Amino acid sequence: MKRLIAMLAVFAGGACVAFAAGSDAHGKWLDDFAAAKAKSKETGRPILADFSGSDWCGWCIRLEKEVFSQEAFKTYASTNLVLFLADFPHGKRLPVKVAKQNEGLQGKYGIEGFPTVLLLDADGEVLGRTGYQPGGPTVYVEQLKGMLDKAGWHAPQPPAVNTNAPAFKPAPVYKRKASPAP
Repeated sequence: MKRLIAMLAVFAGGACVAFAAGSDAHGKWLDDFAAAKAKSKETGRPILADFSGSDWCGWCIRLEKEVFSQEAFKTYASTNLVLFLADFPHGKRLPVKVAKQNEGLQGKYGIEGFPTVLLLDADGEVLGRTGYQPGGPTVYVEQLKGMLDKAGWHAPQPPAVNTNAPAFKPAPVYKRKASPAP
């Protein structure tokens, strides 16, 4: 019996670590809010902030399993969102800095239940708020797009190219003539 309990604890711990760390290169969740805002400014993408109890909240676990871990969501997120996880686990300790940051964000954004999912701009202003929604990743992505449209959010456009400017011409390359041998 002790062996079974130990095996279950190892499995559950591994699942929580996998969720918190992100599962692959285009499903990477940040846990540093300042870094998420900086990445949002750099990329022009909104932040999807997931306030979760990743190891105890049934709806949070379901949202991860049915939406966030699915390829359709990961593909959309990889080019359209900056993913940020504010986790409030019961079975593991977060670094003190991360735990304090998450508590501060919980108060700032009035998070009263889990999961709460916010769409934020690069300055941390709320564009939309949701939580678990049934229907899988495609339905969830459409909901996120609708929330962004309703908020009037559009990705920043790259600077316009001046078509009246002269075309770039490389500077001529001058070669030194070889000196005659003495």
